[in-house]
Amino acid sequence: QVQLVESGGGLVQAGGSLRLSCAASGIIVRRTAMGWYRQAPGKQRELVGAIASGGTLTYADFAKGRITISRDNAKNTAYLQMNSLKPEATAVYYCAAARGKIPQRSGGYDYWGQGTQVTVSS
Repeated sequence: QVQLVESGGGLVQAGGSLRLSCAASGIIVRRTAMGWYRQAPGKQRELVGAIASGGTLTYADFAKGRITISRDNAKNTAYLQMNSLKPEATAVYYCAAARGKIPQRSGGYDYWGQGTQVTVSS
């Protein structure tokens, strides 16, 4: 059984940083494409970025320069480091896993975590 468990969300002031974790079980993170998505109230879920099994990183335009995705193979965990946070980053953040290449769409991911709330105050 595959499980993805996000943690690290919370309330942070604008300009602050957060690191989200996605602990995986039932899959091997280094052999899996891991994606991070977010969904703000009243908006569609959108891609933040992803890391391919080979380590290639891809980011949404809004994330470039402020967000870093990484993984720790020994801990079988993926991370989302967010810096210089703005109030518009307030959303529920989800990690997702896909066997094979990074999917073009969210529907291509095989597994999803339950999400973790990130709230950025102004």
